[in-house]
Amino acid sequence: MASEWDLISFITGSKVRFRILTQLNKSKDTPTEISRKLDLHISAVSRALSELLENDLIDCLTDERKKFKIYEISKRGKEILDKIHKETDVNLS
Repeated sequence: MASEWDLISFITGSKVRFRILTQLNKSKDTPTEISRKLDLHISAVSRALSELLENDLIDCLTDERKKFKIYEISKRGKEILDKIHKETDVNLS
């Protein structure tokens, strides 16, 4: 597993990943809803969700489904996002 600072760098290295993780910290969502709420192309959202999932920063609540998957921020994702807000000056909103 990557270190906390490696994950902070991974998240803050992409405005899309940062915005999606921040959105999932507010509410559980489908890729389509995230795309609509953040005005991002669905392919960018899907790619970022895969990357966040691979790094255990989010969880898929409907893993068995092919469509209409629902995602939420994981405990690890919350911890890292809190650390970004507390210990860095990063603002990618």
